Amino acid sequence: MKIATYYLNDPNAPKPNSPTHIGTNVYLEWDGKLLLERRWDCGAWGLIGGRLKNGERYTQGIAREVREETGIFLPENAFTQVRVCDDDRIAAYRDGTVWRMIIVLFQAVLQDEPRLVKSRESGELRFFAPQELKALEIAPTHRDLIEQWKPSLG
Repeated sequence: MKIATYYLNDPNAPKPNSPTHIGTNVYLEWDGKLLLERRWDCGAWGLIGGRLKNGERYTQGIAREVREETGIFLPENAFTQVRVCDDDRIAAYRDGTVWRMIIVLFQAVLQDEPRLVKSRESGELRFFAPQELKALEIAPTHRDLIEQWKPSLG
């Protein structure tokens, strides 16, 4: 059951009523493909990642989120920061909570095919080739990021 709705630069989005959340997401690649998760809260696909814990560094947060959501253990230095997304990305929940998110986006490349272990936050985990991405239902707060992804060269 859908419990969240996401908005990107949408003038019709509800106004935040909770503090802004800082989160991390990652272009996690293997064999020229991008790992996405089907989100449990809205049913759409999105990047791996989530909200930072209090006092957590960005690289700590993304390493923890990758481990929790996929079972993949990567050191903090495996992640390269790509950009910070500080626009109007809004999450509205069924309970009335609405917050704005700032996303710190990273990239990491896996050398070997990983054994994926999904968490309770993921309905499904899967690697997608670039040509497969257009057909997916992607969470609005991640759609532009996924459209801008370019696979690493080697």
